[in-house]
Amino acid sequence: MEVYVLVGSSGTGKSFRAINVAKTRNIEYIIDDGLLIKGNKVLGGSSAKKEKSKMSAIKRALFLDPNHKEEIIKILKNENPNKILILGTSSKMVKAIAETLGSSEIKEWIFIEDISTKEDIEAARTHRIKEGKHIIPVPTFEIKKDFSGYFLNPLRMLKNLGKEDNNDWDERSVVRPTYSYRGKYFISNSVIEDLVYKVSNKMIGISKISNIYINNTSKGLTVEMDVNVVYGNPIIPVIERLQEQVKMEIEYMTSLHIVSIDVNVRKIDIMT
Repeated sequence: MEVYVLVGSSGTGKSFRAINVAKTRNIEYIIDDGLLIKGNKVLGGSSAKKEKSKMSAIKRALFLDPNHKEEIIKILKNENPNKILILGTSSKMVKAIAETLGSSEIKEWIFIEDISTKEDIEAARTHRIKEGKHIIPVPTFEIKKDFSGYFLNPLRMLKNLGKEDNNDWDERSVVRPTYSYRGKYFISNSVIEDLVYKVSNKMIGISKISNIYINNTSKGLTVEMDVNVVYGNPIIPVIERLQEQVKMEIEYMTSLHIVSIDVNVRKIDIMT
């Protein structure tokens, strides 16, 4: 396995540049902040950006947890990649990660200053300091469930600048980790219930919401609700629209990931 490394201090835009660096060298696999990434998919690991302190984030990125380390080593053995790109904030860090994952020889050293202008690096630093923005080089849908409750947004980059209509896009994800906040926030279940009521009461074909049950899991929220529907409306399409609207509103308003929305139709009301 040939090891390539991309080195740059925190907030200089490594993760943003990583996809292009990998593509120009035909590298499919990337190690970034505790995650093993292949193309647009996360194969394993846990993101350091989920940790609650900078120290624990560093430990996560270095694979110091034995279970985390063994998980990634096992996946690498199964995948048997020809090349891999490792991201790190220092030469010492990328060397340590390479050795931990079973390879001490590095084929190519790439430094952020070699692939990015001073202006771009300063712009990246400004975003990090002022807004606490971190980039993860995978589409948002790949990590959404793992970052439920975090401020998480997609960042799409045009990768084919030709005149053809079928331009392709690369998507990265922007996340604001817990340790970048100047405090913590908590969204109570009663707020979620109010949002569900608000959305449901606007839906054509729904006459009453009798009960709402919210359950918090490690992957996000599960919602169960009892409803009455208006006679004359096709039940299944009405419930499907209700599920779609509730999911969209809650995820947009709270940044929480919705795992499931179960709707129980308790009664059909005849409106006069």
